[in-house]
Amino acid sequence: MSRSYKERLNEITTLIFDVDGVFTDGMVLVMPDGQFVRRMNSKDSYALQFAVKKGLRIAIITGGNSIAVRDGLHSLGVKHIFLQSRNKEQVFDTFVENQGITASEVLYMGDDIPDYRVMEKCGLATCPADAAEEIKSISDYVSVKKGGHGCVRDVIEQTLKVQGKWFDEDALEW
Repeated sequence: MSRSYKERLNEITTLIFDVDGVFTDGMVLVMPDGQFVRRMNSKDSYALQFAVKKGLRIAIITGGNSIAVRDGLHSLGVKHIFLQSRNKEQVFDTFVENQGITASEVLYMGDDIPDYRVMEKCGLATCPADAAEEIKSISDYVSVKKGGHGCVRDVIEQTLKVQGKWFDEDALEW
């Protein structure tokens, strides 16, 4: 009998996320100067910085090239941010190798076709509630939350709860 995704959360040391459609709702505002503006959920941000504080390795693999997104994630403690990733599978393989971890230790959250190959390889494939059907079909867990509406916090909170790291003294300090 195969183990549930919740049981497998104990083995997760690394969480990797796409950005658009995961941290954001996929909508992008185009400003008069041509800049793209995205909005992110503050509850996702809290959970992200807390996961870093609790020792989880966090990485971002995105096709986008937003310096504002990079700087915002970096300010939350994310050290591994890969922008303009046209071949996410290759970035994933290199990252796993460079970190000295196995793919089975990685939870990946993506929402669309460019995430497919990585999600086939990682230890735990997850996606937002509004992900593409092809992505949902290969996900071990489909969040009840949509992209940009708390799906990142959902998987981080579940991971830390299973690992006994969620609500403790560290949680009471931002």
